[in-house]
Amino acid sequence: MIKKIVALSIFSGCGGLDIGSHLAGVPVLACLDFDKDCTETLKANYMFNDAKIFHEDITDFNINEFKKILEAKKYDKFILIGGPPCQPFSKAGYWVGNKARKKDKDPRNMVNEYLNIVKKLRPDGFLFENVESLLHPSNKHVILEITKFVASLGYHYKIIRVNALDFGVPQKRKRIIILGSKKEIKGEPEKTHHDKKFINARDTKIKPFVTTGDVIRKFDKNKYFEKEEVANNGTYYSDLIRVPRGKNYIALTKKPLGPHPKFKAGKRFWNFLLKLDPNEPSWTIAAQPGPWVGPFHWTSRRLRVPEIAAIQTFPEEYIFKGNRRSIQKQIGNAVPPVLGKKMIEFLSENI
Repeated sequence: MIKKIVALSIFSGCGGLDIGSHLAGVPVLACLDFDKDCTETLKANYMFNDAKIFHEDITDFNINEFKKILEAKKYDKFILIGGPPCQPFSKAGYWVGNKARKKDKDPRNMVNEYLNIVKKLRPDGFLFENVESLLHPSNKHVILEITKFVASLGYHYKIIRVNALDFGVPQKRKRIIILGSKKEIKGEPEKTHHDKKFINARDTKIKPFVTTGDVIRKFDKNKYFEKEEVANNGTYYSDLIRVPRGKNYIALTKKPLGPHPKFKAGKRFWNFLLKLDPNEPSWTIAAQPGPWVGPFHWTSRRLRVPEIAAIQTFPEEYIFKGNRRSIQKQIGNAVPPVLGKKMIEFLSENI
């Protein structure tokens, strides 16, 4: 018998993880985010027509709203999904039972809020997404407190280090996923893509990495022009055009392109003047890139909205609300929907 599984989403952003849930056959009943543009984006897209969209600060949200939605629906299991902002504190134990959390509202750190909702709703399963640096030894106490807390609630959990590349996303994007279930979680999500140089020809399940050119070449036409893409009147444009495809400013510090008096290797962020190669996957799409932070298009311009959306695997017809800066931030902060789909399918099999 096929179980009917539904989802509640918190820290929904513009809906990357929520789209993934939809694609996995798990409808999202409600979404919650404090950013107005994000909630307007959700409302603008058909897949959320039946979802209740809450534009609220999670620290002020009445959990009874979620409970009422669940009581009004018929389902077999429900899951909680979300990727809370996280700027780890050094004080171990902040994450659990901190009576002063209202006083300590920090918009960079919402892990405690996520865990509180798990405690209050007791979903059949949950998906927690976050940056890979959460696994850094300096943040060991964060992971320890999270896992100790969910285990105390009776959940089995699995920490999965993922690269979106391995699941059909044309982008090198490393994250961690913590999955929780009231049942034992068996195995891990199976990777679907790999570097073509190492694919066994007999393994028909594994496909080569999706390249940037595969998904954005169609948008390199005049009808998609955006004024924000223009870079040829900027400080470093003459340098950008000299950077080969798939390289960054370091290419200008070495022969035959260098040495260049402006730059010295190791003195800039690695994504300074970083340029895409259409035959390779993209580097991580940033939420708030600086003016000369890549990836840039291989034709030496900034990327267009449909291009960054495609690299993040948003559906081509997806509508974003807000100004250009807001849209960049929404897309850059999102979980790639294709990655979300794979993770939620796996979670659904283990609840």
